Amino acid sequence: MLISELEAHGAPPQLAQVLRAAGREELYPPQADAVREGLFSTGDSFVVSAPTAAGKTLIAEMAALSVFFRKKGKIKIIYLVPLRALAREKFEDFSSRFKAIGMKVVLSTGDFDSDEPWNRQADLVICTNEKLDSLIRHRAPWLAQIGLIVADEIHLLGDGHRGPTLEVVLTRLRYINPSIRTIALSATIPNAREIADWLGARLIESKWRPVLLREGVFFNGAVIFNDGNVNWVDTRSGLDALDLALETIRDGGQALVFVGTRQSAEALAKKSEAHVRTLLSTLEAEKLEKLSHEIEGGSIEPTRMAKKLAGSVANGVAFHHAGIIYAQRKLVEDAFRENRIKLLASTTTLAMGLNLPSRRVIIRDWWRYESGAGMQSIPVIEVKQMAGRAGRPGYDKFGEAVIIARNKRDENLLFEKYIKGEPDEITSMLASETALRTHILSSIAGMFTSDMKQLMDFLGKTFFAHQQGTGFLSPIARDITGFLSEEGMIKTDERGRFSATRFGRRVSELYIDPLGAVIIRDALRLPKEKSPFALFHMLARTPDMMRITVKKKDRDEMMDVFSAHAPSLLMPDEDIYLTGDMLSELKTASVLMQWILEMPEEKIVNHFGIGPGDLRTLVELADWLLYSSREIARIAGFKEAGEDIAVTRTRTHYGVKEELLPLVGLRGIGRVRARGLFEAGFKNLEDIAHATIEGLSGVAGIGEGTAKDIKRQTASQEADE
Repeated sequence: MLISELEAHGAPPQLAQVLRAAGREELYPPQADAVREGLFSTGDSFVVSAPTAAGKTLIAEMAALSVFFRKKGKIKIIYLVPLRALAREKFEDFSSRFKAIGMKVVLSTGDFDSDEPWNRQADLVICTNEKLDSLIRHRAPWLAQIGLIVADEIHLLGDGHRGPTLEVVLTRLRYINPSIRTIALSATIPNAREIADWLGARLIESKWRPVLLREGVFFNGAVIFNDGNVNWVDTRSGLDALDLALETIRDGGQALVFVGTRQSAEALAKKSEAHVRTLLSTLEAEKLEKLSHEIEGGSIEPTRMAKKLAGSVANGVAFHHAGIIYAQRKLVEDAFRENRIKLLASTTTLAMGLNLPSRRVIIRDWWRYESGAGMQSIPVIEVKQMAGRAGRPGYDKFGEAVIIARNKRDENLLFEKYIKGEPDEITSMLASETALRTHILSSIAGMFTSDMKQLMDFLGKTFFAHQQGTGFLSPIARDITGFLSEEGMIKTDERGRFSATRFGRRVSELYIDPLGAVIIRDALRLPKEKSPFALFHMLARTPDMMRITVKKKDRDEMMDVFSAHAPSLLMPDEDIYLTGDMLSELKTASVLMQWILEMPEEKIVNHFGIGPGDLRTLVELADWLLYSSREIARIAGFKEAGEDIAVTRTRTHYGVKEELLPLVGLRGIGRVRARGLFEAGFKNLEDIAHATIEGLSGVAGIGEGTAKDIKRQTASQEADE
């Protein structure tokens, strides 16, 4: 279907102009199918199930643009994604492309304790599932203007971690506004019809791809493809994944290699450097050298991982995993899209978050460790997601996805399970107490449900109920409402009507697990000192906190930490005993403690065996949970504890000892510069106000520009006083 035909199918005339400006003249088959099915001419919802790169996003864009051009300023569009990184990616893409037509695009992923009134002016709000859930809990008034919601990666309904929130958010919006329109995008799954029926949507199913995909299994020097062709590979490097990658790079393509662990990604990148380096042109090597310096020099505290990544990048190679900080991952991703990086080694857990097409995708490790289950093979849908990244539209005539077999038995298994096999059906993961606890509280606190009948009516509209009915949900819901009542979060009157207490409402707004809130409240009421370490350990005990895994080499150190801190931990003394969970909690608290004692980031990540990205995530979570803890202390009347928490939170935010707090409040002054100023004798704002520009700029890390800026800030503060 040509772009010129869209208006005849009900599209506003401006839409064709926008698509042509982006260089499009013709729609892909799945896009044309959606148009013929009434994308513009009806107000129906749609579920689009198609392979990666088949053009699903453009279907959602066309629906959004249609709403914008017809009802500008009156109807809002929400674009839901599962990850912050994907939200940023969509925001950068949409805001740059739609600025010319006057569409106001905003990104909403951060603060969970706000209704973000500024979003009233937005036409398109891009947010994570969790952020939208938080906005619903705050009853943001502008949510009433939502006319269209795009749910990207709808198949994640079957994900135990992200699925329940996505399911509840979609159920809630449709419960509040039955006429809301949904465009749900999915990878190819067998029960897409079931999801469409749940959403009351039309289904567009397609197996079409813009680039031919060949899938095969590599074993003993040969790739056997699903079309019957056999490709013999030069195996001189001795590493299967590298040999497969080098063949593609020599032919002018790129390779994306999925491995099972962070260490494997880094190791493969290191072993590939010398081989890939020889295939780079002089100009390519020069550009990569500049990028390498940008990666290593992008932080005041460059870590060993940053140096390692920079070293790989200089040779046309990179690794990609959650332990790398976002800014560095972004540089790597952009360089790969621009064909500067030739080989990228990534963990399998990031497969769904990556939008990085390449000529050849190599799946080296098709198993991974699952807590409580040991080593498990990766679900078929994930392998298909990885494989779908093979072939760059507009650049490659074909893409290749190759899975590496360890032996002949694996070769046969991989063909049957992954090459010929179909993904499992998506099933709801909502029916667990952990998943439902926070959502039932929010339903009552938000006054969406006022008794058990209304609660079950709401739960009856979930995907779980669509699949299995409400029989299994009823006893779980009763157990949860009993827990919430017992812990003082909700009340039930003589007629069985629910109402949230002040404590319950605030916990719901703070977007923390009610069980975590109980742990925090009970810890704060203990007559013990609220020291930073004790507070960090308290946070580590909550289900909201990321915990650092304890390795064999950590055990002796953590046992010493236990001996030193056991009497002061914010737990009843009879509950303090050493377990595996306790060791993990102590290690998590120890990482945060070293952070606020100003241990250099490099030393922290090396000593505790974590990545810089892990440290940033841990600090961010601790900052939020300390904020939540202070709110709980305020409601419970623990004034002194609240003051201790406030100081610890500020120290955590900046990563400093208490003596540096006056300095880190200045814009542009982080933990390293603040320490430099302090050691040079500038210990507070008064010292800086009386200092000379020359004196300040002589401090390491403080140039003349920064010196002038902090002088202006102190002068401004004095004027305000």
